[in-house]
Amino acid sequence: MERLQKVIAQAGITSRRKAEELIIEGKVTVNGKKVTELGTKVDSSKDDVVVEGIPIDKEEPVYYMLYKPSGVISSVSDEHGRKVVTQYIPTDKRIFPVGRLDSDTSGLLLLTNDGDFANILMHPKYKVSKTYIAKVEGIVFREQLKQLERGVKLEDGKTAPAKVKVLKADSKKNTSVIEMTIHEGRNRQVRRMFEAIGHPVIKLKREHYGFLNLKGLNAGECRELRPHEVKQLRDLAVT
Repeated sequence: MERLQKVIAQAGITSRRKAEELIIEGKVTVNGKKVTELGTKVDSSKDDVVVEGIPIDKEEPVYYMLYKPSGVISSVSDEHGRKVVTQYIPTDKRIFPVGRLDSDTSGLLLLTNDGDFANILMHPKYKVSKTYIAKVEGIVFREQLKQLERGVKLEDGKTAPAKVKVLKADSKKNTSVIEMTIHEGRNRQVRRMFEAIGHPVIKLKREHYGFLNLKGLNAGECRELRPHEVKQLRDLAVT
């Protein structure tokens, strides 16, 4: 017997955190009865679990890394008909992105049908690092870099310290290219951090997720993660 939210996550429906929200909202039934208690335990091999009208089936877990192009939505569907990241993955399994990248941000994005895996990687306490390359307006000086390194105040609280490095400064075009590594995953965080120090982002790309990088991939291409990479990510997240 396992907790209902864990069974839902393992079935690849969504992350465990989102599964808990669906249970509380009354969108999950077990053997035909609505369940709203998070402590409910079920036997996934015997009990009939239905999420938002869809019966859950056990799927073999899959793990993909995508080089997300700019202009693509980090979602499984879009009501406006825009391209979504799942369209780039060659599988018929119910995968979803691990976290998200803004539509106008390109780079490394993980997708899976393993809700537990996604939940671990997205949980802020595990501090999985993510490295971005940002082209920003203006020349960024050392004191402003120190602000990012110490953490900057945003409307949803002060950010954790970041690692930053100037890769290029173009005085003629009045732009800078900055490498930034963070372990948080707030909405549009990198963009908001640069805005906070007066240097709006022109272009943004995620280069690394933990030890993973985009080597060998072009925009719109993906590959399956190797078993040792999946294990290494799990180990990285819980250390």
